[in-house]
Amino acid sequence: MSTYNERMKRVEISVHDIFRARHHIEHFVDRTPLAPSVPLSNLIGAQVRFKLENYQRTGSFKPRGAINKMRMLSEEERKRGVIAASAGNHGLAVAYAAGLVGTSAQVVVPERTPKTKVAGIQRLGAELVFHGTNYDEAEEYAYRLAAENGRSFIHAYEDQHTIAGHGTIGLEILLDWPEADVIVVPAGGGGLILGIAILAKSVRPDIRIIGVQSHASPPWYYSFRAGRMVEVTYRESLAEGLHGGIGQKIFPLVLHYVDDFVLVGEEEIAEAMCWMARQHHQRVEGSGAVGVAALRNGRIPDIAGKNVVCLISGGNVDDERLLGLLEAQERVEKTADRGLSITPPS
Repeated sequence: MSTYNERMKRVEISVHDIFRARHHIEHFVDRTPLAPSVPLSNLIGAQVRFKLENYQRTGSFKPRGAINKMRMLSEEERKRGVIAASAGNHGLAVAYAAGLVGTSAQVVVPERTPKTKVAGIQRLGAELVFHGTNYDEAEEYAYRLAAENGRSFIHAYEDQHTIAGHGTIGLEILLDWPEADVIVVPAGGGGLILGIAILAKSVRPDIRIIGVQSHASPPWYYSFRAGRMVEVTYRESLAEGLHGGIGQKIFPLVLHYVDDFVLVGEEEIAEAMCWMARQHHQRVEGSGAVGVAALRNGRIPDIAGKNVVCLISGGNVDDERLLGLLEAQERVEKTADRGLSITPPS
């Protein structure tokens, strides 16, 4: 049962935890490709490879952490079931992992969660609960439900076992490309980038780990610079999966292991999603495209001639949204070809 003390318990994680996580999850997740991008490499003057977690089971990196956490539960905890709060992808992973270990799952999501993620959670058999307008509100309600019904809370980013599972991405990257100099990672709550950073920095202390957020949800960017957690204003974003607050328990670790955070705008995210679809035939959601946006728009300094890994964290975008973005960009390009000037749609 989730208590206040449990919620505030310090997170500690080691490289050993990540190797152990790899053992726990290796038969239930895919070792995703590390694919070169010739167009992006030529554009920025670096060697760029995409870590394609949009190829992962459930369409994002999230099963790595959820399965590792679920396999650490006791038999009694599995009997009581689990509960999670999610902007969508974590909920998909929890529903999938619950089926693997034979437990029931409740998933609390914000009311405006993308339809493709909602449908996937329901298809995987979890009980779906809508609450609030953002992740933070959904999480608070999920904790209340956990206290009432005794389910184990599966946190999206502030849990040792979840973070260790995500750290297996860093292990795969360096096994496939030991010469990597920079890893660019979408940053939401912080568990993904922390897991990757702990593994990568332990093996290669000189490697740079750069987190990317949107201007619409920038808590890590400003908190990293202030050296303390600061409040920010949130706005609607194509990268809704990165929305919400940052992990208080993991904050000192992120400051220690991550080198920097950068921001990208909504138009840049939209262009990156379209660019991935047109140049690489990749279906990428807004949260997964922020690293591409940062690289295409020169947000990350000192990468000329470097070996750069850009993590594509997920591909669960609604058909209507992606098609609308592609059609809007095509209209803008046709108008530009005729020598006219218009403002692209927001």
